[in-house]
Amino acid sequence: MSGLLWDKGGSAVDERVQRFLAGDDVLLDRALFPFDLAASRAHVAGLGRIGLLAADEVAAIAAALDELSDKFRAREFVLDARFEDGHSAIEAFLVGKLGDAGRKVHTGRSRNDQVLVALRLHQRASLEGLEARLRDAARALLERAEADAMTPMPGYTHLQRAVPSSVGLWLAGFVEALLDDAQLARLTRGWIDRCPLGTAAGYGVNLPLDRAGVAAELGFPSLQWNPVYAQNSRGKFELAVLSAFSQALLDVRRLAWDLSLYTSAEFAFVRLPDRHTTGSSIMPNKRNPDVVELLRAAYGVVAGAQAEIAATLSLPSGYHRDLQATKGPLLRAVEHGLAAVELLPDLVRGMTLDRERMRAAITPDLYATDRAVELAREGVPFREAYRRVAGQLDALGDRTPEESLRARVSPGATGDLGLERLRARLDE
Repeated sequence: MSGLLWDKGGSAVDERVQRFLAGDDVLLDRALFPFDLAASRAHVAGLGRIGLLAADEVAAIAAALDELSDKFRAREFVLDARFEDGHSAIEAFLVGKLGDAGRKVHTGRSRNDQVLVALRLHQRASLEGLEARLRDAARALLERAEADAMTPMPGYTHLQRAVPSSVGLWLAGFVEALLDDAQLARLTRGWIDRCPLGTAAGYGVNLPLDRAGVAAELGFPSLQWNPVYAQNSRGKFELAVLSAFSQALLDVRRLAWDLSLYTSAEFAFVRLPDRHTTGSSIMPNKRNPDVVELLRAAYGVVAGAQAEIAATLSLPSGYHRDLQATKGPLLRAVEHGLAAVELLPDLVRGMTLDRERMRAAITPDLYATDRAVELAREGVPFREAYRRVAGQLDALGDRTPEESLRARVSPGATGDLGLERLRARLDE
């Protein structure tokens, strides 16, 4: 391993200890590397503005960072076991190319605030990606809800048939849920959108760093002002990001559960696209809903990451190497969560409905609540109407699902779905 930023010379590095300390940090940093490069470019420009770097040095370093970025994207430069982490790789590249100019790049910053700002930029991009994917999924669900707004299907409580419902009502519930989740992602993005760069190891430095200018260059609207809090926020902000992901994946899990049930032979309301199913290795007759089953499991990845990070944060103020252990859970959970939500639009658009089977599942007893409410409207006390209808369930067969759906006009119900409200919210 080369390029240890903290190596002062004069003592041998124990390779076993170093492997334990580094862990898989350099591999994880592949996700952060573009953000680390962007933050390094902004930091160098800030050093130029306060006279720590000459204009030609700033230009040379910026050009070298651009070259490294291009090489990384083209896979001509690979983060691997040669480096302790991405930060070391950047500095090693700059020194190898520019000599002393490259050795100046770390002036006024620590790996502590270097990783903080790279993580913050990654978190911000992840929340933007989550919001966009949630809106795409909500749009696909809304299109299906609009197309089948009054298609009858049973509504369930306790997994027992309860009342007539509609496909529009079922799917619109997830539209509203995902729009709420998208809003939470946006709010969380705004909450974390503060720049920690320039706080160094948590105590500032004896330089008039242009923190505001660097923050503006990176697109941050404000600074994370206090250096101690900048360090203390590591892990805390990760949990906030994962909370937004967990809320979204709770709704994804519930939709996946519905699809698991409705695609079973016992329900057979929905058929998934073949590309979202797999076959059995032994049973030729099987098509398995593996995608929706793994969508159910996606929440667990995020919940596990939250638990792992929360367990690490039993720490006093300041930086501690324990905080390195928060990086892996965050990156893995975010990557998995984004991949899961990204599957939803195609899955929803490609599924087919057995409308006749759903309609046939609405048996006469499901109209009992409608009838009890009708009697209450006629002046019969509701509890008396409830008992009267309970004794006459066989007499409810002269109704149709469509009549029941149209009559349920309480706001948001099948007779007043208000899908245009969701459409307006989606289009905002």
